[in-house]
Amino acid sequence: MTVARKRAPIELPTVDDLFTSQSERDNATLEGVTEIQLALIDPFPGHPFHVKDDEEMERLAESIAENGVLVPLTVRASGAERYGLVSGHRRKRAAEIAGLESVPCIVRSMGDDEAVIAMVDSNLQRETILPSERAFAYSMRLEAMKHQGQRTDLTSAQVAQKSSGRWSRDILAEELGVSKDKAQRFIRLTRLIPELLALVDEGRMKMLPAVEVSHLSEEEQAWLFDAMEAQACTPSHAQTVKMKRYAKDGSLTSALVRSIMEEEKPNQVEQFKIPRKSIARFFRPSATKDEIESRIVRALELLEQAEARRGWQGGA
Repeated sequence: MTVARKRAPIELPTVDDLFTSQSERDNATLEGVTEIQLALIDPFPGHPFHVKDDEEMERLAESIAENGVLVPLTVRASGAERYGLVSGHRRKRAAEIAGLESVPCIVRSMGDDEAVIAMVDSNLQRETILPSERAFAYSMRLEAMKHQGQRTDLTSAQVAQKSSGRWSRDILAEELGVSKDKAQRFIRLTRLIPELLALVDEGRMKMLPAVEVSHLSEEEQAWLFDAMEAQACTPSHAQTVKMKRYAKDGSLTSALVRSIMEEEKPNQVEQFKIPRKSIARFFRPSATKDEIESRIVRALELLEQAEARRGWQGGA
């Protein structure tokens, strides 16, 4: 006779688990927890991670309203009976939405640089992080490490060494668990104008072209963005390398950016363009691009039909 074995119940993560790191949950069991009024907690200055009132926030708020904040926030005293938030910005916002007046917190004594590193490390464990969030987080951590005497500018080829003799950029990459080239590329993104950085976040502009564009001045980047909007396309890596080369010798202009963007990409479907002024007399001034395209296609269809009829008549 075979005895059926009882399967161990599968424990599913709570909504609170999805918005916290394992280290935060572990620390909550080891350190003292204090209940602090939400009105006394200030957000982290220059916090690089977005806190959005989206569906995930709604679910977290519902969970907190029902179960409370299961994983305490991490704060540090900032004087005058106020506290600076180090980690837990989304939990704080969800608690506000849920109508809570206070939340459980772990109060730690830490300096500015230590707080930056703790804030960045706790948020980098999230599953979904935008390129812009990662870029500014890496950059903030870089600055904190510089202040601690651990490293210098990762975006420059001239980097200093720690007293141990190891290259500081290697140390950052090692602590973040990424390659030094990847860390350097993300930090370069902080030099993009907001409009282009938003395109990177949206996935409309790839990483390598964006890194090359980061070497352009803000004015030159604005030229590129205008050209992208006008032509409804994004630059290839080869095109951005070319722009960077012209910018380096001081010859890049708005017209040259437009010209480079008009070059056909290897994977680009060939397009046929008709100057609007040459067909303007056939359309009302307010005609849209789609209306013009539709009418041109219809006219070509009628022309094709007329030529076919003439061919039949000639054959008869």
